[in-house]
Amino acid sequence: MASPYSQIPVKATKQPAPFQISISEEKLSDFEALLKLSKVTAPTYESLQEDRRFGVGHKWITDAKKYWEEDFDWRKREKHMNSFPHFITNVALEKEEYKIHFVSLFSEKPDAIPLVLLHGWPGSFLEFLPILSLMKDKYTPQKLPYHIVVPSLPGYGFSSSPPLDRDFSMNDIGALMNQLMIDLGFGEGYIAQGGDIGSRVAKILAWDYEACKAIHVNYFSVLSPPEGMSVSSLTEKEQEGLKRGEDFVTKGSGYSLEHATRPSTIGLVLGSSPVALLAWIGEKFLVWSDEDPDLDKILESVTLYWLTETFPTSIYPYRARFIPGFNIPRFVEKPLGYSYFPKEITPTPQSWVKTQANVVFYREHEKGGHFAALEQPELLMGDIEQFIAQVWK
Repeated sequence: MASPYSQIPVKATKQPAPFQISISEEKLSDFEALLKLSKVTAPTYESLQEDRRFGVGHKWITDAKKYWEEDFDWRKREKHMNSFPHFITNVALEKEEYKIHFVSLFSEKPDAIPLVLLHGWPGSFLEFLPILSLMKDKYTPQKLPYHIVVPSLPGYGFSSSPPLDRDFSMNDIGALMNQLMIDLGFGEGYIAQGGDIGSRVAKILAWDYEACKAIHVNYFSVLSPPEGMSVSSLTEKEQEGLKRGEDFVTKGSGYSLEHATRPSTIGLVLGSSPVALLAWIGEKFLVWSDEDPDLDKILESVTLYWLTETFPTSIYPYRARFIPGFNIPRFVEKPLGYSYFPKEITPTPQSWVKTQANVVFYREHEKGGHFAALEQPELLMGDIEQFIAQVWK
């Protein structure tokens, strides 16, 4: 008998294999030894500034390393992850085949609505576990209104890495995510949701695949005023959001240029030291969130990247920013829902988003940042549910 929420839909054309996260003791021991030997460099004027204007601080990284060594419990986090149904399945992309890992809550309702939740960087399937917990608390498998699928994008977590013999793009991600949903029996229609890189993948699904009927995003970057629009016509909050976006572009986006232009170098650097990886990823969780996340959640994410050795294989989407035409707006014709969180890295006014998408749902929140699913799961899922109720026919 299948465990709750793990009954594969009857229309599925493939049967995914159940999957359990189980990092070997040998790999954990190697990680713990390397963490202990990883050095925190001597303090500098910049690292002693506690306002983080120069990046993550010396005290934070020192304290976090100590906690990581002495108190963080990977097995406890692993047990929580495994409390949700995990699967792995082969997904075809032309002549290639990829193993795609996903977490899911499958409904037993015949008319359940398929929903795929798409993470970004430095995110993972972990971002959406709070939402899955909310859904488990709210609905039984018999009453759950949705089939919720949370994939690990290629190169992340337990999914296959991009191939070694050819370039790999976000269009390839879109093709794999669409095929995954079709293989699960959702070829007649599904809804996609995403933030960060996941929002771009959701757009690709809306642009290129008939089965994707609508998308909801909590990130939609438009960095300059659309033709005929001025900043002065925006609300005070929207203008504050634009200033935040300007500050991010000028002072906080250097990491993305490194990912885009020297992915091999930064991949080799951060794949060699747990403390280096913690500084690089931990900074983003601290600076991009409305309030500092719980340290255990930051360490859980960084440890997942380390143990799966996926930082080097996760940053390929950043190279797309230098592909000709990538930044030319392409209108999203299908219904789009947009949730505005004020501490997003580049909060975009609703009126600007409407110049590039068929916005049928909009909600502005008073709190929340870049990791909305992790920071404000109740608010984000509430928006998603209302959006689905509005657009699903």
